[in-house]
Amino acid sequence: MASTPPRLVVGLGNPGGEYTETRHNAGFWFCERLGHELGAHFAFESRFHGFVAHARETGLWLLMPQTYMNRSGQAIGALARFYRIPPAEILIIHDELDLPPGQMRLKFGGGLGGHNGLKDACAHLGSQDFWRLRIGIGHPGDRNEVINYVLKPPRREERPLIDETLDRALANWPSMARGDWEKAAQRLNARPPKAAKAQTPPSGPADKEPS
Repeated sequence: MASTPPRLVVGLGNPGGEYTETRHNAGFWFCERLGHELGAHFAFESRFHGFVAHARETGLWLLMPQTYMNRSGQAIGALARFYRIPPAEILIIHDELDLPPGQMRLKFGGGLGGHNGLKDACAHLGSQDFWRLRIGIGHPGDRNEVINYVLKPPRREERPLIDETLDRALANWPSMARGDWEKAAQRLNARPPKAAKAQTPPSGPADKEPS
């Protein structure tokens, strides 16, 4: 497993200009940067319900679903089935409430954390055994405020921390591209010295993310 490189990278987010700068679109932000780095240009593909780019030198596909967050799996499943890409060769990047801005986690499989995009991806792929890169956006401190929180832009002091996270992830992309997931995880999962302290989530059932 550790030596299997990704064939599909998916950034999660919501389509439309009103959502471009919102916390829920952190996956789009990374995917756009990676596409630029690889010289891969995005174009809308109706059969895959999203913006798709192909890095021809490596054969890597990049996808930004345009189905809204809670239907992300429709796009992911369509592309994965067409190109016969198994879940283990998919990396999904998404926002993470339980990590503060400035932190991220790379992991394989596991729970879905109430994230609607991941839940729909799992439903369409028929498996939770795919890679995830969780980009910390912090928690509002009140689960009743989660919907408003993720659909608003980061605060002025938060955006540079998130951008630094995306930059670190991009710098470690070569390790992920080689399938050296362990090396990438060691670097990406380490807390940076100046990372903001995590806000303590309220106790109770796991938060459910908005569409």
